[in-house]
Amino acid sequence: MAELTEKNISNENDGKGLEALKNLQNEQENKDVVQEEITKKEPVIDNLGRSYATGRRKSSIARVWIKRGKGKISVNGGEPSKHFGRAVLLMIIESPFEVADRKGEFDVVATVKGGGLSGQAGALRHGISHALVNFEPGLRPSLKSKGFLTRDSRVVERKKYGRAKARRSYQFSKR
Repeated sequence: MAELTEKNISNENDGKGLEALKNLQNEQENKDVVQEEITKKEPVIDNLGRSYATGRRKSSIARVWIKRGKGKISVNGGEPSKHFGRAVLLMIIESPFEVADRKGEFDVVATVKGGGLSGQAGALRHGISHALVNFEPGLRPSLKSKGFLTRDSRVVERKKYGRAKARRSYQFSKR
């Protein structure tokens, strides 16, 4: 068997190495072009200056409209503090604005239905995040990195026959 020396290896890979570097450079340029296309995405705003999005979580659905304003949030025609009650849920709703550094710049009008309070708050956060991206496409990377644009697909597992709940068995009786 012929032994390979460093000289032979470097001579064989010179052409391949340059091609590989050129390919990497071309791929990087393509990624830059794709990134520019994402940032050049046009805002989706209606005649009234609003942006619309739908958010979902568990079995809750939130329809959300945002527009420039003073930071007023309306949920089902009322205050979110009355609808949700818990401070944690209010923090969940306002988190997209904090991540995007837009706290107090947008008015939100939302209708939420289905599910419980936690699911409704998650659906509202999801809808607000998508509406912000529709209004200002440049906010997408910051919201996406925090996971606000991803729909949480976890739902309640269904009850099975022969079981007390989804997985819990009936209590065993020896006698």
